[in-house]
Amino acid sequence: MKQESYTPAEVAIQLRNRKHELTESLGRDWYDNHPFKTAWFNAMSITFPLGEQSFIDSVRRYADKITDPKLQREIRHFCGQEGVHRREHEHYNKTLCKERGYSLDYLEGRIARKIKESDAKLSSIQRLAVTAALEHITAILAERMLGEDVDVNGVIEPPMKELWSWHAAEEMEHKAVAFDVYRTVTKNKPYSEKMRKSTLRLATFFLIQDIVVGMIHMLRRDKKMWNLRVWIEGMQFLLGRQGFIRLSWPAYKDYFKDDFHPWQRDTRPLLENWEAGQLSPD
Repeated sequence: MKQESYTPAEVAIQLRNRKHELTESLGRDWYDNHPFKTAWFNAMSITFPLGEQSFIDSVRRYADKITDPKLQREIRHFCGQEGVHRREHEHYNKTLCKERGYSLDYLEGRIARKIKESDAKLSSIQRLAVTAALEHITAILAERMLGEDVDVNGVIEPPMKELWSWHAAEEMEHKAVAFDVYRTVTKNKPYSEKMRKSTLRLATFFLIQDIVVGMIHMLRRDKKMWNLRVWIEGMQFLLGRQGFIRLSWPAYKDYFKDDFHPWQRDTRPLLENWEAGQLSPD
């Protein structure tokens, strides 16, 4: 049987039906009591439900092309994990907008329109390339969330840290599934590598655009939009020496290597540490 999955055998893509009570935290600036840091993550959450359904659809489209039983099983578990993520972030987003007075119709509506437009323009293989690219972004951001330096930028309230760490761990577990499907179905195709790399650039641009638009809406509603200190501290949070994006940059660039695979970054110790923390009585 031909090998198509390159996720390490000891990494199990587990289905965890987690539920989170977030109402109290979402009613305030839960990340270090800081409006920018909180809005950055809240705006990311807004992108997840529709985005993750798109990921599921794009990978399922090629499930019948896969012959490796291991990758077939990983596709099923990928879809299961993303389905729970979608449910939990739908709850998150509805609660957030209710507590803070944001417009969910506006925030999700523009994303829904963009996905509909892109689905009309892109082929199935291009949509799969988008999924692989965005899964790379979520995987490298997951490294920051599960790393020892997660608290360097401030304190995250426990219910929110639990949710984001759980999400990060599962993104790390299944980080190669869409990539392995893409590589399998485009093997020996002359466009494969060029499309893979160029798609990451485009996907990054549109993801950041969606996050920034969401943040602007939130900060404007919170009357913090024109607070210069909030923006200076926010840029330090993202791009400073210990910045969330700055620390992720080397891993991001790996995607442009010709021989790239997500598991070349061996993040098993991060998963093991997270799992050990789940068993701790603390």
